[in-house]
Amino acid sequence: MAQNFDMVVIGAGPGGYVAAIRGAQLGLKVACIEREHLGGICLNWGCIPTKALLRSAEVFHLMHRAKDFGLKAEGIGYDLDKVVDRSRGVAKQLSGGIGHLFKKNKVTVIMGEARLAGKGKVSVKTDKGTEEVTAKAVVIATGARARELPGLEPDGKLVWNYKHALKPPHMPKRLLVIGSGAIGIEFASFFNTLGADTTVVEVMDRVLPVEDAEISAFARKAFVKQGMKILEKATVKKLDRKGANVTAHIETGGKTETMDFDTVISAVGIVGNVEGLGLEEAGIKVDRTHVVTDEYCRTGVEGVYAIGDVAGAPWLAHKASHEGVMVAELIAGGHPHPIKPNSIAGCTYCHPQVASVGLTEARAKEQGHQVKVGRFPFIGNGKAIALGEPEGMIKTVFDARTGELLGAHMVGAEVTELIQGYVIGRQLETTEQDLMETVFPHPTLSEMMHESVLDAYGRVIHM
Repeated sequence: MAQNFDMVVIGAGPGGYVAAIRGAQLGLKVACIEREHLGGICLNWGCIPTKALLRSAEVFHLMHRAKDFGLKAEGIGYDLDKVVDRSRGVAKQLSGGIGHLFKKNKVTVIMGEARLAGKGKVSVKTDKGTEEVTAKAVVIATGARARELPGLEPDGKLVWNYKHALKPPHMPKRLLVIGSGAIGIEFASFFNTLGADTTVVEVMDRVLPVEDAEISAFARKAFVKQGMKILEKATVKKLDRKGANVTAHIETGGKTETMDFDTVISAVGIVGNVEGLGLEEAGIKVDRTHVVTDEYCRTGVEGVYAIGDVAGAPWLAHKASHEGVMVAELIAGGHPHPIKPNSIAGCTYCHPQVASVGLTEARAKEQGHQVKVGRFPFIGNGKAIALGEPEGMIKTVFDARTGELLGAHMVGAEVTELIQGYVIGRQLETTEQDLMETVFPHPTLSEMMHESVLDAYGRVIHM
């Protein structure tokens, strides 16, 4: 006999498990179906374990700078296996926490592969056979996986995807990273800090191409200073794998050259996990591996929603989580506000960190805004100098007519924490006057956020 639920969530990543928990909090009878592991890619193979790796690299980098702080550190080294073990331990701890939250909120967990089987029906293939569950609403939260390009497919030995890079079989000596988005540049930063001779190839005209052009240029200069080789407007045409080496054929400016590496990381984007779910049979539209939805994550088929990476950009865990809350509240009869994509911050945890929210200066101008732009460098901030982190910049973009904060862009130490101040500002529809009249604590890095706003209006103090 089929189990009956008010809401069935397919996938237990950040969007899925949050949707399930919120639904249960609202009094719904909820089941969550997961085929692999609770927490999804983010907790197990993405956001969390990569940040654990990058923290080890950050500490390693600081140990080499000990004398800058009047300290002594000798015989500095690392044990890659233990670095990875720590990362996996962090991921395991958090993944286990999801199971506890499900139990606490009385969410039924079904481990297996789900498929839509008709209106309000989901078929689940488990290790005990196939069972059917019914629900008034179904939420698809199956996430995404690494894109594979022909000829660049990972093999786990010479060519890695993000999963291989999180449990590296060896420490690269000569590393090629294909793609300079958040995933690619974070791995490039990690392995470069640990001593790999790192080359980054980006098909667009600059690294971190979704960021403001000034921020990208600043970050590029920092990466090059750290020893990375950056090739922009370049394409890896093919990889020749032989023995313990890979020869990459890289086209730049119409000319192709070959370069030899012992390791390649492919970070060329993601594709949605839409296969095997019965979407087409259910009449759900899929566009380029992503489920098409409206602003409330409704698929167009009554009672079926899609959230998170499988529903398209921005591919961020925090976006998925808030979509999960919104959808659960809709299903429970509430009236939540839709998510505003332009008010979702993006964070990249390379060294230096990069963070942003809203429109870039170029995009604001393209949309017809007359803009006022403010900038403030880390070198002008006392806390940044005291931390030994004087390299960085904060940039703010305002509408010259209304004073609306259109966008904020940062590069430097701890900017992934600072950006939330501007995110809140945009959510509350803050104007430049509100920000200028806000008292920022001293001495903090956050003072630079104030100074950048002041600079946009010709009132900057410390520059």
